[in-house]
Amino acid sequence: MLTTKLKLHLPIVAIVGLAMATTSSAQQESIERNLERRIASPAGYSATEVAGNYDVREGYVGGKWIEILYGRPIKRERNLFDLPDSEEALMDGAEVWRAGANVTTRLRTEVPLLFENNRVEPGEYTVFIAFENNGWNFVLSTWPAQLNYDYENLEALWGSYEYTSDRDVLRAAMTVDRIDNSYDQLSWQFINMTSESGALIMHWDKVAASVPFRILKE
Repeated sequence: MLTTKLKLHLPIVAIVGLAMATTSSAQQESIERNLERRIASPAGYSATEVAGNYDVREGYVGGKWIEILYGRPIKRERNLFDLPDSEEALMDGAEVWRAGANVTTRLRTEVPLLFENNRVEPGEYTVFIAFENNGWNFVLSTWPAQLNYDYENLEALWGSYEYTSDRDVLRAAMTVDRIDNSYDQLSWQFINMTSESGALIMHWDKVAASVPFRILKE
């Protein structure tokens, strides 16, 4: 009954603060488990909230989420991008790169997005990077992801193995830049976010590869 009393008598700000504290505690527990197990490529997560409004009493309300989930491989002093066969090594026998580790990289969106001229409806998509003659291309696919590896499951992917392009939703050109600092663990982030647009960027070693998108009204 304590939960009911809190909802009835605490101000909204206090309830929101309690929820944030609970979420923070769960995230901290997840980090501690990763540290205990010394996972070489731990799970990564980035998110942004868009299409909402600020209320003086309630804060940011009515927002919709865009999230990316991925594995975070460590560089371990490897030459990742500057060898003649670097792209082949990253793909490891697949047609595209998972741009992460272990479970296939996934994008979840609660709002329609536009990459170049390609509209993406709300939902979950798998994410890949294709190395092509015109450069790096950001790929969204409707292939489901295996959360646990099962070699007999041919209806979902582990990483980018067995990927085929027939389920592609889009391919969009990425801007690839060389940066001064070397990111030891791969990272996906949202950058330059506004109410109308933003970009996804992947950092690893001294490479930053980004793709812009627009946020559409439903």
